[in-house]
Amino acid sequence: MINRPDYIEKISKFIDVPIIKILAGIRRCGKSTIFEMIQNELLARGIKKEQMIVRNYTDVELSGLTANEMLADVKKDITSNDKYYLFLDELQEIDGWEKVVNQLMEQGNIDIYVTGSNSKLMSSEIATYLSGRYVSIPVYTLSFEEYLSFMRPSELPAQQLLENYIKMGGFPLIAANKLDTQSAYQIVQDIYKAIVTNDIIRRHRINKQDLFDRVVKFILDNMGKTFSANSIVKFLRSEHRKISVETIYNYLKWLEQAFIIHKCQRYDVIGKSILKTQEKYYLGDVSLKYGLMGYNNTMLPAVIENIVYLELRRRGYEVFIGKNQTQEIDFIAQKQDDKVYVQVCVHLPPESTRETDNLLAIKDNYPKYVVTLDNLAVGNVNGVKIIHLADFLLGK
Repeated sequence: MINRPDYIEKISKFIDVPIIKILAGIRRCGKSTIFEMIQNELLARGIKKEQMIVRNYTDVELSGLTANEMLADVKKDITSNDKYYLFLDELQEIDGWEKVVNQLMEQGNIDIYVTGSNSKLMSSEIATYLSGRYVSIPVYTLSFEEYLSFMRPSELPAQQLLENYIKMGGFPLIAANKLDTQSAYQIVQDIYKAIVTNDIIRRHRINKQDLFDRVVKFILDNMGKTFSANSIVKFLRSEHRKISVETIYNYLKWLEQAFIIHKCQRYDVIGKSILKTQEKYYLGDVSLKYGLMGYNNTMLPAVIENIVYLELRRRGYEVFIGKNQTQEIDFIAQKQDDKVYVQVCVHLPPESTRETDNLLAIKDNYPKYVVTLDNLAVGNVNGVKIIHLADFLLGK
């Protein structure tokens, strides 16, 4: 098992704190392995294995449990007055789990950890049931830094490792087994099919999967571009397919809930407000684009933009597309009093200063970056740091 210390660091500060720890992210991003890491941390602190209760609700013998059955199943393993540590994996499979977890919190000396593959576990809806006694920790596929640790030892040069990360993304299974591109894409296709079948098609009873698949293909084609539900409807009508705007909104919502896509809203720099139209969508892992559509160099600008977006999210930023009058900034990332501005491009065109000009037009002192694959362009332009993608991802 290869450690992901950033997550252990985030979670460790909440061990034995009387709140529920919720880890949520796309299927196969490594949540169950992080559970094992937490359990190892507890063992290192002197907690006995017998004090840990572990359940995975994708296991056949636990599938289909009611909330009452889930509660009875957990309580039968609480056999002493010792403190127990409860690990509930893929809990979204149980209807009414929130009430069960809340009841366990109120009844006993229990430290509770939960994972799920549905963003509703991290939404305001959960606060209603858990009375604010929880902390959400989003889990993403591997960062580039984590990817490098998974790939060690490797005889590949640094540039090749970056190219492989761009092409094959960050699903831990792919990196841990050092798979080739073809095998990696087969794994990604299987992950996608499992998510769509279990978390979307079956759960929401979609009876026109071919239409749903066509909407997904449109989103993949337009990753990192602004579009609306209306534009998807118009496009499908041009292909003689009928679909309502409401259905498109549902598809987008369900894809978001399954972490296949992330919505990135627009932010007006001058008005300091979030705009309600023309958002963009990014993928939960860039391998989904290549795995479902095949590798193509023309996709590279959108893919590295997606990689930067996910990296900003991993670092805890709330990320927006910036609008400054008629100019667009790829990303404005904010957390507490911290803010950064980021432009992303494959190469800095020698005949244009648009990337830096857009940033310099913002008159504040927050850090401004142009992230590029262009080794020759790195440097500093009037306070704008031009940085190679690998260095940005490694926090250099």
